[in-house]
Amino acid sequence: MVADVHPIWLAQSKLRRRRYDECIQLCTDALQRNPVDQVAWYLKCRAITLKSWIDDTEIEEEGVADLLMDEHNVAQVARPGTSLARPMTGAAASGQSPVVRPMTGSGRPLTGFVRPGTSAARPGTGSTKPGTALAAALKAARPGTGSSSSSRPLTTSGRFVRLGTASLAAAGHGGPFIAAERLDLRKYAARPHLARVLCDYILYVDHNMQKVLELAGHATAEAGFADWWWKERLGKAYYQLGLLRDAEKQLASAAKNQDMLVLTHQLAKISTRLDQPLAALSLFSEAAGRHPGDIGLLLGQARLQEGLGNRQAALALYHQVLALDASNVEAIACLAADHFYSDQPELALRYYRRLLQMGVVSAETWANLGLCCFYAGQYDFTFSCFERALALAGDAALPDIWYNIGQVAIGIGDLSWAQQCFRLAAALDPGHAEALNNLGVLQLKRRQPQQAASCFRAGMKAADHVFELHYNAALLAHRQGDLQEAVSQVKEALALYPEHTDSLELKKLLKAQLNAL
Repeated sequence: MVADVHPIWLAQSKLRRRRYDECIQLCTDALQRNPVDQVAWYLKCRAITLKSWIDDTEIEEEGVADLLMDEHNVAQVARPGTSLARPMTGAAASGQSPVVRPMTGSGRPLTGFVRPGTSAARPGTGSTKPGTALAAALKAARPGTGSSSSSRPLTTSGRFVRLGTASLAAAGHGGPFIAAERLDLRKYAARPHLARVLCDYILYVDHNMQKVLELAGHATAEAGFADWWWKERLGKAYYQLGLLRDAEKQLASAAKNQDMLVLTHQLAKISTRLDQPLAALSLFSEAAGRHPGDIGLLLGQARLQEGLGNRQAALALYHQVLALDASNVEAIACLAADHFYSDQPELALRYYRRLLQMGVVSAETWANLGLCCFYAGQYDFTFSCFERALALAGDAALPDIWYNIGQVAIGIGDLSWAQQCFRLAAALDPGHAEALNNLGVLQLKRRQPQQAASCFRAGMKAADHVFELHYNAALLAHRQGDLQEAVSQVKEALALYPEHTDSLELKKLLKAQLNAL
């Protein structure tokens, strides 16, 4: 005969194996039999928290509220290379020009790996027009919801919105598992093991930052202000409340008590949020000296170097990451993208094939493989890769895939097919500025200037960071004899890309013609 396993021991086993729903059910049954069973309460609280746990060491997307309530912008015009708002350009930078490498709406080159916080522009960044960052946020889609036409803007942290729905599901039919408003937190603070579990529950499930501050404050006093863990939780709560300087003080104090990597990442995140990338780089460099070989520190430095425009420094750091971890997806993807835009598609092809071998099978990977095969001269594999990409693509990826297929069609000289592909991309995403720009150029080749002008206007309305739209609109206006409009558009193009030689020559030509008049 086999003896029955004690439900508490079984719940512990389920928790260790990350089978949280089963653990929660076992603990719920135990609490129904004995409502004051502290072990069952502890296990259930821990299981619900781990079910909603996120890695909050990375910077998150900023929503409309963050852009409107930003009170931490000190320098409106920072020196190039000292702010993520003004990355180094021209001779001081080692990156490719926007002609070769596409730019995001915040004015940064595409990195090859989507990271939180890099797609949205802060006020005054990337764009020459005031208020365009807020306008971009209002037009942007909620992360993971598809095109911008079918979702409302992100008004708060997307991660915590998702966690809020998860906590409601975990609460069951009898209301929330823990009502933090009714608890005497001072009594729990005297019992550190229960207090830590309760603090994480309130932080990650209930999202009641005021109660987190109250509990962590009492517990810090009980520990004699020497426990780094409670100070780190105080820092997290202050950060979620937008009190970045208070969060920085608590995390710095915690780092004096205990040297922990998570504290370095949290402090660097605050410095990045305050647009102080050099301070974040200094934190990572000092921590790397104390913890040599840590991949997270190297990746943090590489991301900041990319954001500042130091391409060579970022590549060296990504190579160090791969020397320590040959299967790091972010480093492989970023190196692959850099090789592709450096006119080395054969090397990029090797990296993307490595991603496929590692199991990173997605529409984006197959589309990148198709582009690498095309520019490497392996035409027999190009269209099979794009077929797989279309089969795997969701609504968000389809416009970019059709745009890339249109680029391939231009490369083989089939302009009619290219026009159809760009029309599909623009139909799936009306804000796809690059597709609208190419569609306008093809309309010009067909001698349809009115349709071309319409495409250029739609593209400029959707995204103001694509300098080609303004340059092509200036050329069209010059051909039609509208010199004032041409001058206005060429100025916009030069504001986005001051070193564009064609725009500079067109500006000189327009100036000479205006002076002649």
